[in-house]
Amino acid sequence: MKKLVLIVGALLLVMLAIAAMVSYIGTGQILGADKVALVRIEGPIIDSQRFVDEIKQYVDDSSIKAIVLRVDSPGGAVAPSQEIYTEVKRAVQKKKVVASMGSLAASGGYYVIAPATKIVANPGSITGSIGVIMEIPNFEGLMDKIGIKTTTIKSGKYKDMASAMRELTTEERKLLQSVMDDVHEQFIQAVAEGRGMAVEEVTELADGRIFSGRQAKEIGLVDELGNLQDAIKLCARLAGIEGEPTVVSKKEEISFLELLRGELSGKVTDIFPAVKIKYVFSP
Repeated sequence: MKKLVLIVGALLLVMLAIAAMVSYIGTGQILGADKVALVRIEGPIIDSQRFVDEIKQYVDDSSIKAIVLRVDSPGGAVAPSQEIYTEVKRAVQKKKVVASMGSLAASGGYYVIAPATKIVANPGSITGSIGVIMEIPNFEGLMDKIGIKTTTIKSGKYKDMASAMRELTTEERKLLQSVMDDVHEQFIQAVAEGRGMAVEEVTELADGRIFSGRQAKEIGLVDELGNLQDAIKLCARLAGIEGEPTVVSKKEEISFLELLRGELSGKVTDIFPAVKIKYVFSP
């Protein structure tokens, strides 16, 4: 029995060691080759923390020579977009950052990549939509029809502004418009600074319209036309990496329980002969 306990204990230690190694490899910290990191920003931008942390991690990693941002997003909330923008801006001061547009990189999806060293888009990528919007539903007519009334008790005259239970007053509309205009101006200034364009030049484009990737290149919002692989090669070239670059991307974490169950296949790359691991480094 004692021998069995020792064997089980030894196996657990080995599995813990493998788990630690997998986690370490997942961060792209090993192997001597210079690498390009791939950060995917996909879907609506609602929270920025994961992207900010990932970009910062790659900036701090000396083995990562450049970063590619693959964006496929319709935009999202203003503040998270600004936070990612700020982190990209900081990253560019230390490493080459190339943005690659997928199907869609509009509004906040463009905001976050504006400071990139270079921006690459497919000819048919949809981008632009430089603007902000606030939509306020109004159920007052419906409530009247079904006989429902609301009573509002508030501490200030604007506390129920944008309530769905009533129309905006003229004064409230002007106030909200001033907020939207200010945020819009911030967006314009960010694009102008990131792209090295005049504010007046960006303002002419910042009326909410969208552009194809090819149109965006013609007006200065995009540097080159190409796909993700083209962006990776450009990024490697700018960073002085010779030959085909090794690309690192963050993958889902492997839990110790998954290791015990043998659920490694398709998640990481070969470490030991007995452990099947794939896709830590993805092209």
